[in-house]
Amino acid sequence: MTDAAPKVGDRQYYELLEQLQALDFVLVELNLYLDTHPDDLKSIEQFNKVTQERTILAKQFQEMYGPLQNFGRAYSKYPFEWSQGPWPWQV
Repeated sequence: MTDAAPKVGDRQYYELLEQLQALDFVLVELNLYLDTHPDDLKSIEQFNKVTQERTILAKQFQEMYGPLQNFGRAYSKYPFEWSQGPWPWQV
């Protein structure tokens, strides 16, 4: 993990965050679809594939820039990072 918060204009920070947001959107839509179509194997496979992609990308993002979520959903380096901004929704 890096020791510094993202610098203003850090293009990679914003690109990774945008990719995560796109994957989250796809996952929400697939989840809603699967709520009413639980036997659609192709959609379940797609959901699992996108979940795996998001997990890998989130790990990469958090190693570089710090936690995306709190309450035990992301690791923190020392000192505890969650109190430091900007948080992903603030950029």
